[in-house]
Amino acid sequence: MKASDIRKNAFCMPFANPAYPRGPYRFYNREFMTITYRTDPDKLRAAVPEPLQVEGEPLVKYEFIRMPDSTGFGDYTESGQVIPVTFNGKKGSYTHRMFLNDHPPIAAGREIWGFPKVLANPTLHARIDTLVGTLDYGPVRVATGTMGYKHRPLDLATIKAALETPNYLLKIIPHVDGTARICELVEFYLQDVQVKGAWTAPGALSLFPHALAPIADLPVLEIVSATHFIADLTLGLGTVAHDYLTDK
Repeated sequence: MKASDIRKNAFCMPFANPAYPRGPYRFYNREFMTITYRTDPDKLRAAVPEPLQVEGEPLVKYEFIRMPDSTGFGDYTESGQVIPVTFNGKKGSYTHRMFLNDHPPIAAGREIWGFPKVLANPTLHARIDTLVGTLDYGPVRVATGTMGYKHRPLDLATIKAALETPNYLLKIIPHVDGTARICELVEFYLQDVQVKGAWTAPGALSLFPHALAPIADLPVLEIVSATHFIADLTLGLGTVAHDYLTDK
């Protein structure tokens, strides 16, 4: 194999059988249940990397997401914690922890953007009159979220605007000697967003301690809101907002 062929065709690991195809990655009928809760402000600030800032109330958005039709990635489910933040005065969201049950988006999410994706078993289903989300790490339940099913509609434009705000990730890729070769804050946006429906209802969330899935380290002190919405969207590529190896 010639070096020129490697340079021409290399875009992800493994070279001989890439773990995921080239993008763009379009999601159809992506279903979210997001439960927003207040947590311990000191623990929240300790979880958010500078230069991101936590301003206002100490909130966490716990997400259960069904992705039944995603180009290149297939049919899978995701769950985790997203924290409202600001960067240079601009409001956005920082993805703190994320768990899913599908290898290609785990590999692509970590390698391209720096998503903190870990293999686990999340679910999201309607159970009679209740929307139920769960997260199991191995045989152990670590999260359960519930909300009433489509009690009151929400404004679609408001949900769309929230989805189109910037998102931030802490991307770390090691060098061959084990040191950090890439350590940067990545900014990305969701694109071509079409919200098909959105609702709110009473919600509840329980997080359980686990050594390897420590989502309960940001404890639930009070439920603020619960939202359920369905959208088509494209996961846009990112830019480097801050390089920890070169920027002060």
